Amino acid sequence: MKMKFSNAFYVDPKGIVRGLAFWWTGETKIEVLLSQKNIIGTKLSIHGEEDWFCSFIYSPSYIDEKKIFWESLSNLGRNGCDKWCIIGDVNIVARPSDKLGGAPFDHTQAKCFSDFLDREGLMELPMKGGNFTCSNKRSERDAILEKLDRTIVLPEWCEGGNSNLNLNGSLRMSVFKMLKRNGNIRI
Repeated sequence: MKMKFSNAFYVDPKGIVRGLAFWWTGETKIEVLLSQKNIIGTKLSIHGEEDWFCSFIYSPSYIDEKKIFWESLSNLGRNGCDKWCIIGDVNIVARPSDKLGGAPFDHTQAKCFSDFLDREGLMELPMKGGNFTCSNKRSERDAILEKLDRTIVLPEWCEGGNSNLNLNGSLRMSVFKMLKRNGNIRI
């Protein structure tokens, strides 16, 4: 498969820990400020407009690791910028309506995420399309559907009624769960 992006950045998988990747066109200026196993912190400028900060994430699976992760993300913060967004897999079901099937809703994990949003003054942008972003791909009876991928922003993004993250088609980000098996990266 050939992708039509002129730039890319990767954080390689380590053992069974998954990596991150994103791609963009030359119309977007991106400076990678930080890259760790779960976060790529960037400063972006699209078409010469005002700089903003974006954290591309893949949150850990376990609650103890998640708490450390959200604290680390808080420390990264917005770097004094009025525009900060977080895009990626938060690995938390935030509300009971974000889950269908499987284990019961986990209030502890949801509170961890909610506390992070409150502490940082962030809000989630509404999702367009389906209600869920993750599936175990099983039959109806055994199906588990969850909303784990989110776009989180400072409220300033929504001033003037704008509730979209408009990237003018110049940046398409995917957080890929890359798993290293037998020396090969599978996407």
